[in-house]
Amino acid sequence: MVETKQDFMTLIEKIEEQSWYKKPIGFGLARVDRGQLTPEKILQATYPVVNWNENFGSAAVFLHALRQTGTELDTSKSELVCDISEAFVDQCSEIFKPFLMQAVGDDHRNVQVTAVLSSLKEHNELKCEDYKMVFIFEDDKPQSVESVYLKLYALSTGKAKLRSLNLDGAFGQLHNCAWSNGKPIELDWLRTHEVTLKLCGNYPEITMVDKFPRFLSHVIPADNTRILETSKVRFGAQLAAGTTVMPGASYINFNAGTEGAVMVEGRISSSAIVGAGSDVGGGASILGVLSGTDGIPVSIGENTLLGANSCTGTAIGDSCVIDAGVTILPGTKITLSEKAVAAIAEANPGKEITPLMRGKDFLGVNGVHFRQNSTNGQIIAMRSTREVKLNDELH
Repeated sequence: MVETKQDFMTLIEKIEEQSWYKKPIGFGLARVDRGQLTPEKILQATYPVVNWNENFGSAAVFLHALRQTGTELDTSKSELVCDISEAFVDQCSEIFKPFLMQAVGDDHRNVQVTAVLSSLKEHNELKCEDYKMVFIFEDDKPQSVESVYLKLYALSTGKAKLRSLNLDGAFGQLHNCAWSNGKPIELDWLRTHEVTLKLCGNYPEITMVDKFPRFLSHVIPADNTRILETSKVRFGAQLAAGTTVMPGASYINFNAGTEGAVMVEGRISSSAIVGAGSDVGGGASILGVLSGTDGIPVSIGENTLLGANSCTGTAIGDSCVIDAGVTILPGTKITLSEKAVAAIAEANPGKEITPLMRGKDFLGVNGVHFRQNSTNGQIIAMRSTREVKLNDELH
C-alpha cells in the first residue's frame, strides 16, 4: 500500500532496481484516433502530458502498473507501445494517491491524467482501446505512429531542441488522411461512403489532406505568440515565445522554427532555424535540406532581415540583411570591395574575408548586407549598418 510520499519514493526505488526496468527518455499516455475502416490503424495520437527527460518517478509507476496487470514488457528495444486496462488505471491511482490533492494546474500532471481516466471509469465511460502508454528508451528511428507523435510533441512544446531527434522514416509511419476539425479520416472510408454522405448532407468539411496535423491542433502556444492562420504552422514545428506568423506566404514546417521573438511572413522549411529578433520578410524562403542547401540545415542568426521574396540556402549570421529578391545559396559567388573586406573583417576577428567569396563562406560571419548590383546583376556584400529591430508591441 502507498499511503505517504515516502511510501511512494520507496516503491520507485524498488522498481528502478529491478532488472527489467529501463529509464525512458520520453513517455506519455496518448489518446489515439483509429481508422474508420481499419481500427488497427492508428491515424493520430494526442498527448495531454509530454514527459521528456523528466518525471522518471511517473515513468516507473506506469511501467510497474502495466507489468503488475499482466502486460509483457520488453524494455530492450528503442520504444514500447502498450494497451491499457481498467486494472492499470486502478493500479496507477493507488500508487499516485499521496499526490492527488496537489494535482491541479501545472502540478503533478501525470497524476491528473490518471485521475481523469479513473473518473471516466467510475462513470462507465472509459474505453481502454482509445488509449496507449508510450515509452521511448533510445532515440532511434521511430517504429510507430505513437512514437512519431511523441517526438513531434517534444519538438513543438520545446522539450527537445530542433534538429536533435531522430525522425528518419517518420513519414513512412504516418498515414495520409483527410482532416476535418482536427480529426483524421481514412480516405478509403470517405470513398466507400461518399454517395451516402453527400446525399444525406453529412459529407464532412475537409480542411486538408496530409500525414501531419496542424500545430494548433495539439499545442497551446505562449501568450505572446500569434499564428494568424492555422494552416501556416505544421505540427512538429517549434515557435519560441513572441513569434508572430502572418498570413499569406508564411509557413513553418516540422522540425523547424524560431529561437526567440521572430516576425514570419515567409517560409521556414524543415530543419531551418531562425534566431531571436529576426524578420523573415513576405515571400522569403529559407530552404530545407533537400532544396539546394548541400544537405546542411540552414540557421539564420539573430536580428537578421530576409527581404521580401529573398531566398536563403546557407547559414546567415547575426545582424545581417538580405535585400528583397536576392538569392544566397552555398555556391553563390559574392563580390566584395576592398572597403567591404576591411569593414567585415574588422567586425569578425579571425574570419577570412576575401574579395570573392561563396555563400557557404559566410558561415559565422556577422553584420553583412547582401545586395544585387542593379547594373551587372552581381551579388555583392558590404558591411551592414542597418539595425534590425522588431516592434515590441507586436511581439
